Amino acid sequence: MSRRFTQVDVFTDTPLLGNPLAVVHDAQGLSEAQMQAFARWTNLSETTFLLPPTDPAADYRVRIFTPGGELPFAGHPTLGSCHAWLEAGGVPRVAGEVVQQCGVGRVRIRREGARCAFAAPPLQVGEVEDGLLVAVVAALDLPRAKVQAAQWLDNGPKWLGLLLDAADTVLAIEPDHAVLKGLAKVGVIGPYPAGAECRFEVRAFAPSIGVPEDPVTGSLNAGLAQWLIGSGAAPASYVAAQGARLGRAGRVHIASDAGTLWVGGSSVSCIRGEVAL
Repeated sequence: MSRRFTQVDVFTDTPLLGNPLAVVHDAQGLSEAQMQAFARWTNLSETTFLLPPTDPAADYRVRIFTPGGELPFAGHPTLGSCHAWLEAGGVPRVAGEVVQQCGVGRVRIRREGARCAFAAPPLQVGEVEDGLLVAVVAALDLPRAKVQAAQWLDNGPKWLGLLLDAADTVLAIEPDHAVLKGLAKVGVIGPYPAGAECRFEVRAFAPSIGVPEDPVTGSLNAGLAQWLIGSGAAPASYVAAQGARLGRAGRVHIASDAGTLWVGGSSVSCIRGEVAL
């Protein structure tokens, strides 16, 4: 059976500089095994499947798959799926706001001019065990003195977040993916000097789910922002860069507004057609 298909580049307004997302429209009738098989075949960080909502307050339902398994929530698939749904003629129940249904429940998405932004899900944090932190730092080949703070960040996906001393330190990391695979999904962030285009540089390593390095990661940026804004290590609004080591130029727009953290970015469709599934 042929179904509509869109491949979207997320967190960029220039094709090929963001994080690609495969979106299968009208995915009713597909089994979980078929969805997983297609996600393995695309070999992208995530592939999503759009379905009618089962929650009467939602505009659509999405299932999100990596090459290695299903996720309850992820950021760039949320923005890219919303972009593809709107482009295909989706009309939200409430003007100006789209409500997505996914594994973590409802996620609100608002329009910000040419960009969309999702309301970050609640974050659970936890202390990082000393032994694990030592092993992760070694796998990243980082001097321990360059790690300023560490925290477990769980907003659906679970990340081990590391605040480093500088953006240059983040960019210089040469991880041992084979070792990291058995430890944790790791997100690192470090500040740029004052006056730079972006406030922070971010990288995300997730070999345990088949993604050695993710180009641009919404869920991780959401968790990092909630953690760092809450601790006073980041301002209430900023732009983070991600993807430079992969030849990308992702830009993630963070804004804390009346108690809600919004994670935004542009999206652009690169491929439109049909897929036989």
